[in-house]
Amino acid sequence: METKSFSQAAETNFVTQSAVSQQVRGLEEKYRRKLLERVRGRREVRLTEPGAAFYEESKQVVASYRQLEERMRTMTGTIGGTVRVATVYSIGLHELPPVVRRFMALYPEAKIDLEYSRTTRIVREVLEGEVELGLVAFPEKKRGLEVVLIGGDRLVLICPPQHPLAKQKKIRAGDLNNQDFVLFERDIPTRRATDRILRAHGVTVRRVAEFDNIETIKRAVEVGFGLAIVPRPSVVDEQRSGQLSVVALAEPEWERTVGVIYRSDRTLGTAAQKFVQLLKDEGLK
Repeated sequence: METKSFSQAAETNFVTQSAVSQQVRGLEEKYRRKLLERVRGRREVRLTEPGAAFYEESKQVVASYRQLEERMRTMTGTIGGTVRVATVYSIGLHELPPVVRRFMALYPEAKIDLEYSRTTRIVREVLEGEVELGLVAFPEKKRGLEVVLIGGDRLVLICPPQHPLAKQKKIRAGDLNNQDFVLFERDIPTRRATDRILRAHGVTVRRVAEFDNIETIKRAVEVGFGLAIVPRPSVVDEQRSGQLSVVALAEPEWERTVGVIYRSDRTLGTAAQKFVQLLKDEGLK
């Protein structure tokens, strides 16, 4: 039910949409209960009450099966299986790939199943057991979650090469007062940190646009919508190609922490443990 769509469920599991429909229909006939219903006016489905019960119990069955497989692999000394990881775009696209490649080289029988999402959804998916690990910026302690810090990086200002601030090597927060800005949406941790730091320095910026992912923000800045504050690793390519100018921020608090989150009441599989250890040992580049 994560996708709320027959077509997306089919695509995710590499089967046809009709195969998904037939499986659902077969289950409904078996249990003589309607498990799904269509949302009126939208191309989505939702769980009925029996469907919700079936879904919750099925998740427990799948979790038990994965635990069984993990125990069998442990007995043979094999590090294998799939580690389901959810992360935000800025980490997943620009910092995580070298670690994933290193992990796959060390443990060729293991697999990283990586998905991109926003922080609020990642936290929810980890707590609900839909993914094993989450990688997020500015991780917050929350009941039921274990947080492992794996490093951090600097936040920087980006602007078009022709912008007056592009000539500066380093600027202070006060230099940003009344500038046009392209921002992350309000529920994204980097946005909350940016707002907090600017407020602490008495700086007000003009909000031109808000987006939920780093790639859209970079393109908006590139075409002249305004300035933006983003993690340094996410704009290395654009700086090298001359698409964007990257300017350091002087204050020490422009630092983004990164961490791994997972459920505190569950023991991670061996492959997941190895992946977390690799992240702790090598960090993100």
